[in-house]
Amino acid sequence: MTTEVQQEASLPGSAVFRREVIPTQLGPCAVRVQEAPRRRDHIADVYLHGAAGSWTTFQPLLPGSRERDQILLDLPGWGDSTVNARLESATVEAMADAVVEVLDSLGYRTWNLVGHSMGGVIALHLAAAWPEQTRSVAAISPTAFGVAHSVRHPWRGLATLPWFVGMLLLMRAMAAPGAWGLALIRGVGATPLMRLLLSPLFADPAAIPADVIRGLGRNARPRAFCAATRAVAQYDFAQWNGIRCPILAIRGDSDAFTPPSDLDQLASAGPHVRTMTVPNCGHFAIAEQPTLVRELLDELRHR
Repeated sequence: MTTEVQQEASLPGSAVFRREVIPTQLGPCAVRVQEAPRRRDHIADVYLHGAAGSWTTFQPLLPGSRERDQILLDLPGWGDSTVNARLESATVEAMADAVVEVLDSLGYRTWNLVGHSMGGVIALHLAAAWPEQTRSVAAISPTAFGVAHSVRHPWRGLATLPWFVGMLLLMRAMAAPGAWGLALIRGVGATPLMRLLLSPLFADPAAIPADVIRGLGRNARPRAFCAATRAVAQYDFAQWNGIRCPILAIRGDSDAFTPPSDLDQLASAGPHVRTMTVPNCGHFAIAEQPTLVRELLDELRHR
């Protein structure tokens, strides 16, 4: 398979970016590359979305000048990377390997990582497995220890992460009928009911722009969601012990998927871990507090 390249229109207030499709062991991976005005060779800021997202998750963070190239992936199974995605092989390790395949193909040798939800877990694994290449990790509401426990023991999870267990059971039900289940989610996503269904993800659901709600509906992938939760449940978090790069781990104070105990456990992952709970925020600080998140990312990268 050859790499496909095409130019795309720019986002408001941002540089022009291009879209490429790069082959990986998990299937073709669509990636957006946004080059900095003064490019610093082989260094990039890399964004990894969660199990209810795509590269568009990070659009609120993109406007403004940039010191480094921005790399935004649609991980295999999501967004524009659904064709021939090998979800049965999508472990955390395999997804991280696919990310490195993309970055190697693009010519990047070191990177700062920003991961949301499941993407935070992948980013932390990359920091553990590629310590020389990883300069920093920002894990935004990483779905780690609590989610893994709830997938393995859903009845116990109802007591600790009830909204996550509810979504897991819904996605499993929608994955079973295949295309019919996906079509049903797409149909609901175009109605006001979607805002109600997604309300546990936000501190103030009424304040979330309609396009963000519609985007989450479009990005819902039941089979990929189930594969991702299975991957997290099977992952050995002990691999994070001794991560050497600076880590910023944040969650919202109303986060229904990342409990406070997850940040407590993450604090022991390495000597340079900073944890923070963002007020008036749920699972999507990127959408609810984008200015604060941008400031935290800039501070992390200049440590």
